Amino acid sequence: MVLFTQTDWPSKTTLCLALALCCAATLPAQQEPQYTQFMFNKLSFNPGYAGSFASPVLTTIYRGQWFGIEGAPNSQVLSYHQPLLNERLGVGASLTRASVGITRALTVDLVYCYRIPMRRGHLGIGLQPSVRNFWQNWNDERLYSATPSTIDVAIPAGIRSKWIVNFGFGFYYSNDQRGWYVGAAVPRFLQNNIDFSEFGADLSREERHFNAMGGMTFRPNDDWEVIPQMLLRYVPNAPFDAEINVMTGLKRKFYGGLTYRTGGDTGYGESVDVLAGLQATKHLFFCISYDIGLTRLHRLGNGTLEATVRLWINPPEGTIIDTGLGF
Repeated sequence: MVLFTQTDWPSKTTLCLALALCCAATLPAQQEPQYTQFMFNKLSFNPGYAGSFASPVLTTIYRGQWFGIEGAPNSQVLSYHQPLLNERLGVGASLTRASVGITRALTVDLVYCYRIPMRRGHLGIGLQPSVRNFWQNWNDERLYSATPSTIDVAIPAGIRSKWIVNFGFGFYYSNDQRGWYVGAAVPRFLQNNIDFSEFGADLSREERHFNAMGGMTFRPNDDWEVIPQMLLRYVPNAPFDAEINVMTGLKRKFYGGLTYRTGGDTGYGESVDVLAGLQATKHLFFCISYDIGLTRLHRLGNGTLEATVRLWINPPEGTIIDTGLGF
């Protein structure tokens, strides 16, 4: 079976080379979307984070990966969470759309978190039920086959769709006085069959993703802050992934940072990422980042762009927003 996009031959070659390099470097691969700005998107990684701020928080994220490569990964997130009962409970929800090639996944997560007050902070223990729709469009006009699909039964036809139900759990501890946090989670615990085969095959399954994260704020003076953070991800039979970030903040308003992501196929890692953020008002925060690829794949594309908009809804008077740590 040979499939290409209906464009000029250089584009076909680029697409095939990109897919080949990507598969060679990452199989078995991370099934969940990755985000450079993980510190502002913790709800996607850990349900124990829900309700960690004193007011409701609305976050939206866009990520376009490997610009210039047709069918490259693309994802969007809309999330909301808030505390209840004097911050003893946290509830939230998120909607995630991720696409690559002719495949799309739409996920709805609901989050419930029980928050335990401790001496200097809170420990959140969260549960995350979810429903996900996998969708493939084999009628996509960008595809054609050297062998007609009516002859080669290995080539699917039409639109295929599958619904999956799952659940996850995690814990998240934030020390509000000292300005540090640590957490771990498994967002999707069940290993569901996600194969589209009509013959009952079980070739593709959802894999458990084990996430751990932590970070701390250092303040040399009242104006400056330095915020090192880390996200660790492990998937069985896939390369271990680490994202090491250092953010700096000026007057709790201007932010900049660098992230190094391990992995890749060259021995230098997967990417170096540049971040810039602005706390525009007490309620509104913007951040944009650009990933500079270190793998052979980056020669075929123009990097990865990610943007975040975060809104705090009616924060209590006197509340200090620790933007760099995400809470």
